[in-house]
Amino acid sequence: MDINLTLIGQSIAMLVFVWFCMKFIWPPVMKAIEERQTQIANGLAAAERGQQSLDRAKAESGQIVDEARKQATSILDQAHARANEIITDGKKAGAKERERQLVAASAEIEQEANRVREELRGQVSAIAVASAEKILMREIDAKAHEDILSKLAAQL
Repeated sequence: MDINLTLIGQSIAMLVFVWFCMKFIWPPVMKAIEERQTQIANGLAAAERGQQSLDRAKAESGQIVDEARKQATSILDQAHARANEIITDGKKAGAKERERQLVAASAEIEQEANRVREELRGQVSAIAVASAEKILMREIDAKAHEDILSKLAAQL
């Protein structure tokens, strides 16, 4: 192999081409590559942050759901307790009303019994006076009649 002028010219042209590429083409290409690497790294970091954020959101949503379940259970327990309280109050009110009605009925029965007794006394007195009149076959004066009736009523 001979080293001739063509080989030296080609070597010089190659060196000039490499120098030109390293001076003018290589820096913008490297800059573009570095920018792309930075963008990719930022994208991966953002994806990682997004994944962490998603994991936190899932954990928070789980906590919120658990809290909502606890609240729902608490509300149901309160509702059951209130329902039982209302039932108990209703039973107490019913018992009070029953007692009130029993007392009222007892008072009414007592009043009716007293009225009937008085009416019966009056009737017995009238029958007694009528019987006494028939026995005595005469009329008793009004004052004597009233005395006899009051004595008879007192005895009854």
